[in-house]
Amino acid sequence: MRERHVVVVGAGMGGLVSALLLAHQGVHVTVIERGLLPGGKVRQLQVDGAAIDSGPTVFTMRWVFDELFASVGASMDQLLKLQTLDVLARHAWADGKHLDLFADVQASTDAIGRFAGLAEARNFERFCLKTREVYDTLQAPYIQTTLPSVMQFTKVLGARGLATLASLGVMSSLWESLGRYFQNDKLRQLFARYATYCGSSPWQAPATLMLIAQVEMDGVWTIEGGMHALPQCLEKLAKARGAKFLYGQSVQRIHTAQNKVCGVSLTNGETIEADAVVFNGDVSALHAGLLGPAATQATPRGNRQRSLSAVTWSINAKTSGFELDRHNVFFQNHYAAEFKDIFEKQQLPSAPTVYVCAQDRGAGSTPSGSERLLCLVNAPAVGDQSLLTDEAIERCQHLTFQLLRQCGLEIQTTAHNTQRTTPMGFHKLFPATGGALYGQATHGWMSAFSRSNATTSIPGLILAGGSVHPGPGVPMAAMSGKLAAAATMAHLVSTNRSQRVATSGGMLTH
Repeated sequence: MRERHVVVVGAGMGGLVSALLLAHQGVHVTVIERGLLPGGKVRQLQVDGAAIDSGPTVFTMRWVFDELFASVGASMDQLLKLQTLDVLARHAWADGKHLDLFADVQASTDAIGRFAGLAEARNFERFCLKTREVYDTLQAPYIQTTLPSVMQFTKVLGARGLATLASLGVMSSLWESLGRYFQNDKLRQLFARYATYCGSSPWQAPATLMLIAQVEMDGVWTIEGGMHALPQCLEKLAKARGAKFLYGQSVQRIHTAQNKVCGVSLTNGETIEADAVVFNGDVSALHAGLLGPAATQATPRGNRQRSLSAVTWSINAKTSGFELDRHNVFFQNHYAAEFKDIFEKQQLPSAPTVYVCAQDRGAGSTPSGSERLLCLVNAPAVGDQSLLTDEAIERCQHLTFQLLRQCGLEIQTTAHNTQRTTPMGFHKLFPATGGALYGQATHGWMSAFSRSNATTSIPGLILAGGSVHPGPGVPMAAMSGKLAAAATMAHLVSTNRSQRVATSGGMLTH
């Protein structure tokens, strides 16, 4: 039997994991990436001589990668240097209030008690018990497995699991559910922010997203060399197992024959035969026909509301006035206005929340001189439309840094030490998305079941990445890559079995 060949389109996290697992099982793998480096959204920018993580910056759910590395006979501890953060995030408000959350739950409880009083500290303890319960309920039947139907999911959960979800209020939003735990508006605002980890509004996201708080409480790490060291490591492992990487190349079309995938053609005119294609990109690119007409109907289109985009500033500059930690969040007082502006008005927020990742800080480190920063505000995914004017973007930038100054943080930005990325820029990086960074928005409790699975209606076309199940984020995209590799292997086995039947006159050989 000839060697099976799989083409992986895109060297993002899902594509890298798929390529590694397939190559480890002896499959001939070719990864095609139009960029010049692996990582996809896990990207670094060179700004004034410094490499700055300018995509995902929070490393959580370490167990996903420990299991992945172990499955290919490697050790993450031996290949990457990770450090646990004691402070999960530092939070500040324009009125001068500050609150740190810690990896140690008791330390967070004490801090909340000092911040909002003993009653809210007790409420936080109740909240922690519930987030742990929700996370434990959903981890195996939803996060780690192929997306089930509602009926299958209900059966797997059983009476106890259903009772856990019912206790949240099936139709409740995250914001509504948090109101049952916290009376303090700032605490409610802080924990509602976790909806944005899925690119969603706390007023429309389901209450189950409170489990993200548990994900962080289970641990947040830094990686020496930045987040980009992770995709570089995965690429190295895949290459060592025979995977081939083609950078600076784009797939123009996915080809089918006899209603199954048979290969791809590149924009340079080259055609590559394949027994399966793993597409590690946003499913909207397939629907838009960017990979040819055959793939446009591979998954149901549905009514997919785009998730959040962002305006980001990658900065290498001196700071003063506010003692940054690794992860910092600066809040306005009018939180609902931010999401009304973005999702209803399709405009940049007039009262943005600002996230700042200080990449030379954490675990007690304090830089001298310039430091590497990523500043981010949420934005509507309208990068393919003419809705965001230069004036609107400049106003957003003014409001962003005005809030930081109100909270005491001064950043000495210049044209040379700052690089801005807008929804238009993200749309160019990730075509057909409008700049959406998390696939579809997770709005409404049924949204959990509306993402595409790894398999499609076209045999041999497999999906991976943050726009498919189990969802966005570095560990989730990695999990999608694992599910895609399993689906690909199942397809290859099925195809091989069919060929054996055909060559034996319809009789299986034993």
